Amino acid sequence: MKCCRHAAVTALIWATTGAAFADEAPFLQSLAGDWTGGGMMKRTTSSSPINLDCNFKTQASGEVLSMKGTCRGMIVVTRAVSANLKVSGAQYAGSYIGPSGGVSGLRGSRSGDAINLAVRWSRVINGDRTANMTIERVDANAIRIRTVDVDPASGQKVVTSEISLRRN
Repeated sequence: MKCCRHAAVTALIWATTGAAFADEAPFLQSLAGDWTGGGMMKRTTSSSPINLDCNFKTQASGEVLSMKGTCRGMIVVTRAVSANLKVSGAQYAGSYIGPSGGVSGLRGSRSGDAINLAVRWSRVINGDRTANMTIERVDANAIRIRTVDVDPASGQKVVTSEISLRRN
């Protein structure tokens, strides 16, 4: 009897966690599309923000999300920006290429409508190689991408980039 109870509990856990993992593909698909918008970025935690205008094309296929875009700041400077994420179970992992061109690592998980990611920069930025990024579905036709880093002088968290996008 103990054996059957253990098997039933194991099956129940597998079924509920499997259903949770299976929910990632529809969530990723909800982020697919063509997006435009803008926001700001800071070169360092203490610098003045630079206003951005951005366009992104986001594709989702099963458990994979690909975001490719360009952001233009100061009217004449245009940079390619991209992120590629793959979900395995409840964990997201992938890469990010920002305005500086280096390939940085991403790792995290989803909470509600937000994918919360730890960033491992390709080089030292703001005194270390770590930051946090959130890709959040604000509503059916809006997403926000926010990066937060720690100011090395004060130890305070600073939003170093925030881009709000609307589906075309």
